[in-house]
Amino acid sequence: MNATDVGVTHVHGVNPQHLVEKILRNRIYDCMYWKEHCFGLTEETLVEKAIELSYIAGHFGGNQQPSPFLCLLLKMLQMQPDMDVVMTFIENGDYKYVTALGAMYLRLTGKPVEIYPVLENLLSDYRKVRFRKTMGWDVLHMDEVADLLLREEYFCNIALPRLVDRFQLETMNLLPKRKSALDEALLSDDDDDDDDDDDDDDDDPMGAESEDDSADE
Repeated sequence: MNATDVGVTHVHGVNPQHLVEKILRNRIYDCMYWKEHCFGLTEETLVEKAIELSYIAGHFGGNQQPSPFLCLLLKMLQMQPDMDVVMTFIENGDYKYVTALGAMYLRLTGKPVEIYPVLENLLSDYRKVRFRKTMGWDVLHMDEVADLLLREEYFCNIALPRLVDRFQLETMNLLPKRKSALDEALLSDDDDDDDDDDDDDDDDPMGAESEDDSADE
Protein backbone atom coordinates (compact mmCIF):
# COMPACT_ATOMS: atom_id res chain seq x y z
CA MET A 1 0.00 0.00 0.00
CA ASN A 2 2.89 2.35 0.76
CA ALA A 3 5.17 1.27 -2.07
CA THR A 4 5.65 3.43 -5.14
CA ASP A 5 3.79 2.03 -8.13
CA VAL A 6 5.69 -0.13 -10.61
CA GLY A 7 6.85 1.85 -13.63
CA VAL A 8 7.10 5.17 -11.81
CA THR A 9 10.25 7.06 -12.79
CA HIS A 10 12.54 8.98 -10.46
CA VAL A 11 11.98 12.71 -10.07
CA HIS A 12 14.94 15.00 -9.37
CA GLY A 13 16.98 11.81 -9.02
CA VAL A 14 14.88 10.23 -6.26
CA ASN A 15 11.82 8.10 -5.70
CA PRO A 16 8.94 10.61 -5.99
CA GLN A 17 7.59 9.71 -2.55
CA HIS A 18 10.92 10.75 -1.05
CA LEU A 19 10.18 14.35 -2.02
CA VAL A 20 8.18 14.23 1.22
CA GLU A 21 10.56 14.00 4.17
CA LYS A 22 10.66 10.60 5.87
CA ILE A 23 9.21 11.66 9.23
CA LEU A 24 6.23 13.34 7.58
CA ARG A 25 5.85 10.48 5.12
CA ASN A 26 5.63 7.96 7.96
CA ARG A 27 3.05 10.12 9.74
CA ILE A 28 0.96 10.05 6.59
CA TYR A 29 1.24 6.27 6.30
CA ASP A 30 0.04 5.94 9.90
CA CYS A 31 -2.90 8.37 9.73
CA MET A 32 -6.50 7.20 9.42
CA TYR A 33 -7.26 9.16 6.26
CA TRP A 34 -4.45 7.41 4.40
CA LYS A 35 -5.53 3.99 5.62
CA GLU A 36 -9.24 4.49 4.99
CA HIS A 37 -9.34 6.63 1.85
CA CYS A 38 -6.08 6.20 -0.08
CA PHE A 39 -5.90 2.43 -0.37
CA GLY A 40 -6.42 1.19 -3.93
CA LEU A 41 -6.99 4.62 -5.46
CA THR A 42 -6.77 4.92 -9.24
CA GLU A 43 -6.44 8.13 -11.24
CA GLU A 44 -10.23 8.23 -11.57
CA THR A 45 -11.02 7.64 -7.89
CA LEU A 46 -8.23 10.03 -6.89
CA VAL A 47 -10.14 12.78 -8.69
CA GLU A 48 -13.25 11.93 -6.67
CA LYS A 49 -11.30 12.24 -3.41
CA ALA A 50 -9.68 15.48 -4.54
CA ILE A 51 -13.10 16.99 -5.27
CA GLU A 52 -14.06 16.32 -1.65
CA LEU A 53 -11.20 18.46 -0.28
CA SER A 54 -12.36 21.50 1.68
CA TYR A 55 -9.06 23.12 2.67
CA ILE A 56 -5.32 23.22 2.02
CA ALA A 57 -2.95 22.13 4.78
CA GLY A 58 0.22 20.31 5.69
CA HIS A 59 -0.01 18.85 9.18
CA PHE A 60 -2.02 20.47 11.94
CA GLY A 61 -2.83 20.26 15.63
CA GLY A 62 -0.65 19.45 18.59
CA ASN A 63 -0.10 15.90 17.32
CA GLN A 64 0.83 17.18 13.83
CA GLN A 65 -1.88 15.21 12.07
CA PRO A 66 -1.41 15.05 8.27
CA SER A 67 -4.22 16.66 6.28
CA PRO A 68 -6.25 14.95 3.54
CA PHE A 69 -4.59 17.40 1.11
CA LEU A 70 -1.17 16.08 2.12
CA CYS A 71 -2.30 12.45 1.94
CA LEU A 72 -3.62 12.85 -1.61
CA LEU A 73 -0.45 14.67 -2.62
CA LEU A 74 1.65 11.73 -1.42
CA LYS A 75 -0.71 9.37 -3.24
CA MET A 76 -0.12 11.31 -6.46
CA LEU A 77 3.63 11.01 -5.92
CA GLN A 78 3.16 7.27 -5.41
CA MET A 79 1.08 6.90 -8.58
CA GLN A 80 2.77 9.49 -10.83
CA PRO A 81 -0.29 10.40 -12.96
CA ASP A 82 0.14 11.53 -16.56
CA MET A 83 0.91 15.21 -17.00
CA ASP A 84 -2.37 15.58 -18.89
CA VAL A 85 -4.18 14.56 -15.71
CA VAL A 86 -2.16 17.02 -13.64
CA MET A 87 -2.95 19.85 -16.06
CA THR A 88 -6.64 18.93 -15.94
CA PHE A 89 -6.44 19.27 -12.16
CA ILE A 90 -4.81 22.69 -12.41
CA GLU A 91 -6.93 24.14 -15.20
CA ASN A 92 -10.34 23.06 -13.92
CA GLY A 93 -12.48 26.02 -12.94
CA ASP A 94 -14.97 24.25 -10.69
CA TYR A 95 -12.94 22.74 -7.85
CA LYS A 96 -10.37 25.10 -6.39
CA TYR A 97 -8.75 22.56 -4.07
CA VAL A 98 -8.21 20.23 -7.00
CA THR A 99 -6.41 23.13 -8.70
CA ALA A 100 -4.26 23.67 -5.62
CA LEU A 101 -3.43 19.96 -5.37
CA GLY A 102 -2.35 19.82 -9.01
CA ALA A 103 -0.29 23.00 -8.63
CA MET A 104 1.51 21.61 -5.58
CA TYR A 105 2.24 18.34 -7.38
CA LEU A 106 3.60 20.18 -10.42
CA ARG A 107 5.80 22.36 -8.21
CA LEU A 108 7.30 19.25 -6.63
CA THR A 109 7.81 17.20 -9.77
CA GLY A 110 7.91 19.55 -12.75
CA LYS A 111 10.75 21.24 -14.59
CA PRO A 112 11.19 25.01 -14.17
CA VAL A 113 10.18 25.65 -17.80
CA GLU A 114 6.90 23.85 -17.05
CA ILE A 115 6.34 25.30 -13.60
CA TYR A 116 6.70 29.01 -14.33
CA PRO A 117 4.11 29.37 -17.14
CA VAL A 118 1.51 27.19 -15.43
CA LEU A 119 1.76 28.71 -11.95
CA GLU A 120 2.02 32.24 -13.35
CA ASN A 121 -1.35 31.69 -15.03
CA LEU A 122 -2.77 31.15 -11.55
CA LEU A 123 -1.59 34.60 -10.47
CA SER A 124 -4.80 35.94 -11.99
CA ASP A 125 -6.96 33.36 -10.18
CA TYR A 126 -8.59 35.08 -7.20
CA ARG A 127 -10.72 32.26 -5.83
CA LYS A 128 -10.70 32.14 -2.04
CA VAL A 129 -9.32 29.01 -0.37
CA ARG A 130 -9.24 27.93 3.26
CA PHE A 131 -5.76 27.26 4.62
CA ARG A 132 -5.36 25.29 7.83
CA LYS A 133 -2.27 26.24 9.78
CA THR A 134 -0.62 24.21 12.53
CA MET A 135 -2.90 26.10 14.88
CA GLY A 136 -5.87 28.00 13.47
CA TRP A 137 -7.10 28.93 10.02
CA ASP A 138 -6.40 31.49 7.34
CA VAL A 139 -8.07 32.55 4.09
CA LEU A 140 -5.90 32.87 0.99
CA HIS A 141 -6.60 33.45 -2.68
CA MET A 142 -5.39 31.10 -5.38
CA ASP A 143 -2.98 33.72 -6.71
CA GLU A 144 -1.37 33.84 -3.25
CA VAL A 145 -1.00 30.06 -3.26
CA ALA A 146 0.70 30.22 -6.67
CA ASP A 147 2.97 33.03 -5.48
CA LEU A 148 3.99 31.06 -2.39
CA LEU A 149 4.77 28.02 -4.53
CA LEU A 150 6.98 30.15 -6.77
CA ARG A 151 8.81 32.05 -4.01
CA GLU A 152 8.95 30.01 -0.83
CA GLU A 153 11.21 27.12 0.16
CA TYR A 154 8.47 25.31 2.09
CA PHE A 155 4.75 24.91 1.54
CA CYS A 156 2.42 22.66 3.52
CA ASN A 157 5.40 21.49 5.58
CA ILE A 158 7.14 20.12 2.49
CA ALA A 159 10.49 21.36 1.21
CA LEU A 160 10.08 22.57 -2.37
CA PRO A 161 12.80 21.70 -4.91
CA ARG A 162 15.04 24.62 -5.81
CA LEU A 163 13.59 26.64 -8.68
CA VAL A 164 16.01 28.18 -11.18
CA ASP A 165 15.62 31.96 -11.39
CA ARG A 166 13.20 32.92 -14.13
CA PHE A 167 15.51 35.60 -15.54
CA GLN A 168 18.19 32.98 -16.07
CA LEU A 169 15.77 30.89 -18.13
CA GLU A 170 14.84 33.98 -20.14
CA THR A 171 18.49 34.74 -20.95
CA MET A 172 18.88 31.15 -22.14
CA ASN A 173 15.80 31.59 -24.37
CA LEU A 174 14.03 28.80 -22.52
CA LEU A 175 11.18 31.09 -21.46
CA PRO A 176 9.75 34.26 -22.98
CA LYS A 177 9.77 37.41 -20.89
CA ARG A 178 6.80 37.31 -18.58
CA LYS A 179 4.00 39.81 -19.05
CA SER A 180 2.32 40.74 -15.80
CA ALA A 181 -1.42 41.29 -15.46
CA LEU A 182 -0.65 45.04 -15.33
CA ASP A 183 1.25 44.84 -18.63
CA GLU A 184 -1.68 43.03 -20.23
CA ALA A 185 -4.12 45.63 -18.89
CA LEU A 186 -2.01 48.53 -20.19
CA LEU A 187 -1.71 46.85 -23.58
CA SER A 188 -5.48 46.36 -23.68
CA ASP A 189 -6.03 50.04 -22.80
CA ASP A 190 -3.71 51.10 -25.62
CA ASP A 191 -5.64 48.95 -28.07
CA ASP A 192 -8.92 50.48 -26.87
CA ASP A 193 -7.52 54.00 -27.32
CA ASP A 194 -6.44 53.17 -30.87
CA ASP A 195 -9.91 51.84 -31.63
CA ASP A 196 -11.49 55.03 -30.26
CA ASP A 197 -9.25 57.16 -32.48
CA ASP A 198 -10.25 55.12 -35.51
CA ASP A 199 -13.92 55.52 -34.61
CA ASP A 200 -13.52 59.31 -34.37
CA ASP A 201 -11.95 59.42 -37.83
CA ASP A 202 -14.78 57.35 -39.25
CA ASP A 203 -17.61 59.49 -37.78
CA ASP A 204 -19.46 61.60 -40.44
CA PRO A 205 -16.85 61.27 -43.19
CA MET A 206 -18.68 63.94 -45.29
CA GLY A 207 -18.60 66.48 -42.49
CA ALA A 208 -15.16 67.82 -43.30
CA GLU A 209 -16.02 68.20 -46.99
CA SER A 210 -19.24 70.08 -46.15
CA GLU A 211 -17.33 72.56 -44.00
CA ASP A 212 -14.79 73.10 -46.78
CA ASP A 213 -17.58 73.77 -49.30
CA SER A 214 -19.18 76.33 -46.98
CA ALA A 215 -15.88 78.13 -46.60
CA ASP A 216 -15.44 78.36 -50.39
CA GLU A 217 -18.87 79.95 -50.77
